[in-house]
Amino acid sequence: MVVLRMKRMGRAHAPFYRLSAMDKRNPRDGAVIENLGWYNPGAKPGAQYQFNTDRVKYWLSVGAQPSETAANLLKKVGVDPTPGKKS
Repeated sequence: MVVLRMKRMGRAHAPFYRLSAMDKRNPRDGAVIENLGWYNPGAKPGAQYQFNTDRVKYWLSVGAQPSETAANLLKKVGVDPTPGKKS
């Protein structure tokens, strides 16, 4: 099963995350099928995240399950995180 989840990058006390499509059996920072964007919680409010919404919608349409955190960020971008929904 494919899941959309945040992969932690960056250094200690300065996290940076990538939204990735991954196999559920892989560890959080393991092998990635496709990188879909990034999130930087330490950046200014206007430049905290950037996602490839077309690819995110594709993965959701084929049944990828977003993590709770990824779903919350996708709602901010305006993407419905309900898996399997055609939009």
